[in-house]
Amino acid sequence: MKRREFLAGLAGTLASPGAALAQADPLESIIRVLTHGAPVRKGKVTLELPQLADNGNSVPIRITVDSPMTATDHVKSIHLYSDRNPVPNMASFYLGPRAGKAEINSRVRLAGSQRVTAVAQLSDGTFWSDTAPIVVTLSACLDES
Repeated sequence: MKRREFLAGLAGTLASPGAALAQADPLESIIRVLTHGAPVRKGKVTLELPQLADNGNSVPIRITVDSPMTATDHVKSIHLYSDRNPVPNMASFYLGPRAGKAEINSRVRLAGSQRVTAVAQLSDGTFWSDTAPIVVTLSACLDES
């Protein structure tokens, strides 16, 4: 093996971890802070928003969590994340058993086409999520300076 071949192979090996990091989910580290490293499972959470929004200034959103909302089994919080907004944590809602049902209806601002993720923390300490893509034709949340 020649020195150049060795250096070229070494450079390729060193470059691949950086490429893997660049392709990693940008929200993963933010959600890991919320969950303190606990696993986030798919299911129980339903995130509804339109597939296409003409304007990102006011996009309707609905989040529901399958929970009986009793004193021993209820939703503690729901966190809403965006992978392209300037502030990824768009909203946090805190619930308890007296809320009756775990449902949030609201409107959000979105900075372009992206994925929106809702993460719910249940009273048993588990985390559940749902993700929905949206195409936005006119973006909001952008600083035009």
